[in-house]
Amino acid sequence: MLGACSGAAKDQTKIRIGEVTRSIFYAPQYVAISQGFFKEEGLDIELTTTAGGDKTMTALLSNGIDVALVGSETSIYVNQQGSDDPVVNFAQVTQTDGTFLVSRKKIDSFNWSMLKGSTFLGQRKGGMPQMAGEFTLKKKGIDPQKDLKLIQNVDFANIPAAFSSGTGDYVQMFEPQATVIEKEGRGYVIASFGVESGNLPYTVFMSKKSFIERNPKTIQKFTNAVYKAQRWVAEKSVDQITEAVMPFFADTDKEIVKAVVKRYKDQQSFATDPIVDEKEWNNLQDVMEAAGELKQRADHKKLVDNTFAQKAIEAAKK
Repeated sequence: MLGACSGAAKDQTKIRIGEVTRSIFYAPQYVAISQGFFKEEGLDIELTTTAGGDKTMTALLSNGIDVALVGSETSIYVNQQGSDDPVVNFAQVTQTDGTFLVSRKKIDSFNWSMLKGSTFLGQRKGGMPQMAGEFTLKKKGIDPQKDLKLIQNVDFANIPAAFSSGTGDYVQMFEPQATVIEKEGRGYVIASFGVESGNLPYTVFMSKKSFIERNPKTIQKFTNAVYKAQRWVAEKSVDQITEAVMPFFADTDKEIVKAVVKRYKDQQSFATDPIVDEKEWNNLQDVMEAAGELKQRADHKKLVDNTFAQKAIEAAKK
């Protein structure tokens, strides 16, 4: 747990964020904390890494946290279960998948058909990374269930170790592990699932509808801070962003952090505003549908509230 705004004034409002994992992918969140944007809005942030979409959603639904930073598919899963208090997406942080295809062997001229007949170490079934991965494979003419030996029973945290110890010819992997493995010569990043699967509301700040209705001013201040951070990330250099997020990655080599920031910035993974637009929302549901994880389409108007994002953008123009 990280008390992000220590020494906060008494008139500041405390907000408990649960992030699904600690990841450079979420750079705008860490920028909002380190550059004081939340504090400027009168918010005292308590950040906890809740380790997994299911645990993050459990913490949110049980009032263990106020706001979750997690894949927007989790709000759809809650809705599918018939919740009386839906989880509402109000500020987007990332707009692509954040995983990469890593090969055990160096490939000078990669073609996706090379994966056919291989052993593929994938992500957890039902999670957004795995769904985006399967969506990409199908788009490339590969049936994940028939054309590959697909491994999905390795825990998220253990995937890099499993690949390093010899499991799989290819692996779908998050950063910074992909860059670490590449720098150590144990694998090679050969493609981006984020580039291939298109824009999605991949990681979003969300809260229970009841919390938003009780605390609209707080949610507005929160979204204002997020948008300030997004503009800062868009405008600043890779070196400046790296410096801003380093306090959250003290155990990671600075050059690794810099390489990952550059990779995500270059492929435009960081959302440039908090709006969860309907086109991206529908693309997300296409991905879920293709993976067989969507019982019925979720109404954008029911599970997304863009009013706070819109007001944040308007306020920034003044």
